[in-house]
Amino acid sequence: MGKKEQINDEKHKNTEKVQSVLQLLKKQAPLSVKQEKLCNGDCVERFLKVKGENVKKAAKHLRNCLNWRDSLGIDHLIADEFSAELAEGVAYVSGHDDESRPVLIFRIKQDYQKFHSQKLFTRLLVFTLEVAIQTMARSVEQFVILFDASFFRSASAFMNILLASLKIIADYYPGRLHKAFVIDPPSLFSYLWKGVKTFVDLAPLTMVVSSLDFEESLEFNDFTAYPRAASLRFNPSSISSNGKIGSCSSSRFSFTVSHHFDSVKPWYLSLTDTSSAKVGPTTNMGPAISPLNARSHSFASPIDRTPRGNNNIGPMKKGFFPSTPLPQKSKDMVDHSEIHHPRAHRPSFFQSPAMFFKRDGGKGQTISRVDKCRESFQPFLKFYRRPYDEMIYRSKMRPPLGGLISIVSPHIRRRHMSASQRF
Repeated sequence: MGKKEQINDEKHKNTEKVQSVLQLLKKQAPLSVKQEKLCNGDCVERFLKVKGENVKKAAKHLRNCLNWRDSLGIDHLIADEFSAELAEGVAYVSGHDDESRPVLIFRIKQDYQKFHSQKLFTRLLVFTLEVAIQTMARSVEQFVILFDASFFRSASAFMNILLASLKIIADYYPGRLHKAFVIDPPSLFSYLWKGVKTFVDLAPLTMVVSSLDFEESLEFNDFTAYPRAASLRFNPSSISSNGKIGSCSSSRFSFTVSHHFDSVKPWYLSLTDTSSAKVGPTTNMGPAISPLNARSHSFASPIDRTPRGNNNIGPMKKGFFPSTPLPQKSKDMVDHSEIHHPRAHRPSFFQSPAMFFKRDGGKGQTISRVDKCRESFQPFLKFYRRPYDEMIYRSKMRPPLGGLISIVSPHIRRRHMSASQRF
């Protein structure tokens, strides 16, 4: 009974703080219908948690957030304003993770800020966040963001976009971010991030990863899951060939394919003339050299590169004609398969000596920050590699964010049904 009473007391205190925050807001200025709907109990609790359960600071922060939303016109955002961005997949909601949190992906190019203002980028960011919040279940309050920085060559240009995005999320969407991943940033980004992250509120939730670390994942290297990629792979069973693989001759040289896999090259070229028309006498010493079939001896096989009349050739495998002479085996030849080369350690910059004393559950293994970032990014890799579909993303939008199509189409359907019922 003691634990239940403590839980009830905490809930009662939280509700009292929430009511006091709402009273302070209403004293400053009356709230509209949309603002009252936005400032529910969960929203006020998030602001209180960020401000350390301080009622006055939470009320001031929430009032600033409401004024910012009115100045930006968030209640009037629709998808028709970002038709070009939606077509290219610049910012969208890719799906939901195992805990029903929406996963947002931002694939912004470096020249985006040259042709678009900072206000337009802010509106696009807020529009994507609002769509993600609409798709949340009642028990979910956070989302995950993936910043694809592979389109940037300048580290400072991407840093400006990242810092602006994280500041907006921290100031006007407190407690909403679960994790943020920066994928494939420019080479100098890590040095800039080390100097800046101490001043960023959401830096502990932001991780830098590389997609090259996940290329060996068998789950996503299977191209048969994508028919367009699978169609480009060569399938020898699809070709019905009645011809036999063998020698191919012409009036100048012959081309022969070897059936043995132990040869250096499975083919060789020779000057053996198989045509009936020859210029000069026909002898057993080799083909006659003429303007029709003259070629350099570099195209010839090792047999034809030997001097004429020298038939003292050692025993060779049947069908084994290497293009270059093989080295002679010596008795002291070392078997390279038995040599174990030591593996070089992966380079790590600014690694503290204290990392050697940090153990994982007593197993005696150290876990670096890079490995932790990889493990945390592994569940979201499928969202990053999933192809973008504009229609699927638009289907997740609810009115009025969905645009005129989502608003007008239900009225058109109702009107059509009523007209059909009349006649």
